[in-house]
Amino acid sequence: QVQLVESGGGGVQAGGSLRLSCAASGIIFSINIMGWYRQAPGKQRELVADISNGGSTNYADSVKGRFTISRDNAKNTVYLQMNSLKPEDTAVYYCKSQGVHYDYWGQGTQVTVSS
Repeated sequence: QVQLVESGGGGVQAGGSLRLSCAASGIIFSINIMGWYRQAPGKQRELVADISNGGSTNYADSVKGRFTISRDNAKNTVYLQMNSLKPEDTAVYYCKSQGVHYDYWGQGTQVTVSS
Protein backbone atom coordinates (compact mmCIF):
# COMPACT_ATOMS: atom_id res chain seq x y z
CA GLN A 1 0.00 0.00 0.00
CA VAL A 2 1.43 3.34 -1.10
CA GLN A 3 0.97 6.32 1.18
CA LEU A 4 2.23 9.89 0.99
CA VAL A 5 1.32 11.90 4.07
CA GLU A 6 1.92 15.65 4.18
CA SER A 7 2.24 17.62 7.38
CA GLY A 8 3.40 21.02 8.57
CA GLY A 9 0.77 23.23 7.01
CA GLY A 10 -1.14 25.89 8.87
CA GLY A 11 -1.64 29.61 9.16
CA VAL A 12 1.19 32.12 9.17
CA GLN A 13 1.66 35.86 8.80
CA ALA A 14 3.22 37.29 5.67
CA GLY A 15 6.98 37.17 5.93
CA GLY A 16 6.91 34.09 8.12
CA SER A 17 8.12 30.56 7.49
CA LEU A 18 6.77 27.03 7.42
CA ARG A 19 8.33 23.65 6.75
CA LEU A 20 6.23 21.00 5.04
CA SER A 21 7.04 17.32 5.31
CA CYS A 22 5.93 14.39 3.18
CA ALA A 23 6.48 10.92 4.60
CA ALA A 24 6.31 8.10 2.06
CA SER A 25 5.69 4.40 2.51
CA GLY A 26 5.11 1.52 0.12
CA ILE A 27 7.47 2.87 -2.57
CA ILE A 28 11.19 2.70 -3.22
CA PHE A 29 11.60 6.30 -2.18
CA SER A 30 15.27 6.71 -2.99
CA ILE A 31 14.83 6.21 -6.77
CA ASN A 32 11.75 8.38 -7.29
CA ILE A 33 11.50 12.01 -8.31
CA MET A 34 9.59 13.81 -5.58
CA GLY A 35 7.71 17.05 -6.01
CA TRP A 36 5.61 19.63 -4.26
CA TYR A 37 2.60 21.10 -6.04
CA ARG A 38 0.00 23.60 -4.90
CA GLN A 39 -3.52 24.53 -5.85
CA ALA A 40 -5.31 27.71 -4.86
CA PRO A 41 -9.10 28.07 -5.11
CA GLY A 42 -10.19 28.60 -8.70
CA LYS A 43 -6.71 27.94 -10.07
CA GLN A 44 -4.95 24.98 -11.66
CA ARG A 45 -2.53 22.86 -9.71
CA GLU A 46 1.01 24.04 -10.33
CA LEU A 47 4.50 22.72 -9.71
CA VAL A 48 6.26 24.41 -6.82
CA ALA A 49 9.47 22.39 -6.73
CA ASP A 50 10.80 18.93 -7.42
CA ILE A 51 13.91 16.96 -6.62
CA SER A 52 15.42 14.00 -8.44
CA ASN A 53 16.85 10.86 -6.93
CA GLY A 54 20.27 12.41 -7.52
CA GLY A 55 19.36 15.60 -5.70
CA SER A 56 18.92 18.01 -8.61
CA THR A 57 16.13 20.53 -8.06
CA ASN A 58 13.69 22.67 -10.02
CA TYR A 59 11.65 25.58 -8.72
CA ALA A 60 8.80 27.67 -9.97
CA ASP A 61 9.95 31.21 -10.68
CA SER A 62 7.47 32.52 -8.13
CA VAL A 63 9.17 30.69 -5.25
CA LYS A 64 12.79 30.66 -6.36
CA GLY A 65 15.02 32.06 -3.65
CA ARG A 66 12.35 31.68 -0.98
CA PHE A 67 11.57 27.94 -0.95
CA THR A 68 13.94 25.00 -0.64
CA ILE A 69 13.12 21.38 -1.41
CA SER A 70 15.16 18.60 0.13
CA ARG A 71 14.93 14.88 0.76
CA ASP A 72 16.10 12.46 3.39
CA ASN A 73 16.18 9.01 1.84
CA ALA A 74 16.93 7.33 5.16
CA LYS A 75 13.64 8.69 6.50
CA ASN A 76 11.67 8.34 3.23
CA THR A 77 10.74 11.99 3.61
CA VAL A 78 10.78 15.05 1.36
CA TYR A 79 10.64 18.57 2.78
CA LEU A 80 9.68 22.01 1.57
CA GLN A 81 11.13 24.88 3.57
CA MET A 82 9.11 28.00 2.84
CA ASN A 83 10.51 31.38 3.86
CA SER A 84 9.35 34.95 3.26
CA LEU A 85 5.82 33.72 2.71
CA LYS A 86 3.39 35.89 0.80
CA PRO A 87 -0.42 35.85 0.74
CA GLU A 88 -0.28 34.55 -2.83
CA ASP A 89 1.40 31.40 -1.50
CA THR A 90 -1.91 30.44 0.10
CA ALA A 91 -2.97 27.08 -1.32
CA VAL A 92 -3.30 23.39 -0.62
CA TYR A 93 0.13 21.85 -1.01
CA TYR A 94 0.46 18.32 -2.37
CA CYS A 95 3.33 15.87 -2.35
CA LYS A 96 3.90 13.73 -5.47
CA SER A 97 6.03 10.70 -6.18
CA GLN A 98 6.82 10.17 -9.87
CA GLY A 99 7.29 6.55 -10.79
CA VAL A 100 7.87 4.72 -14.05
CA HIS A 101 4.33 3.34 -14.23
CA TYR A 102 2.30 5.53 -11.91
CA ASP A 103 2.34 8.80 -10.00
CA TYR A 104 1.27 8.91 -6.37
CA TRP A 105 -0.19 11.90 -4.56
CA GLY A 106 -0.66 12.83 -0.94
CA GLN A 107 -3.89 14.16 0.50
CA GLY A 108 -2.65 17.74 0.70
CA THR A 109 -2.01 20.18 3.51
CA GLN A 110 -3.43 23.70 3.72
CA VAL A 111 -1.11 26.70 3.88
CA THR A 112 -2.72 30.05 4.63
CA VAL A 113 -0.66 33.24 4.60
CA SER A 114 -2.36 36.33 5.98
CA SER A 115 -1.44 39.97 5.42
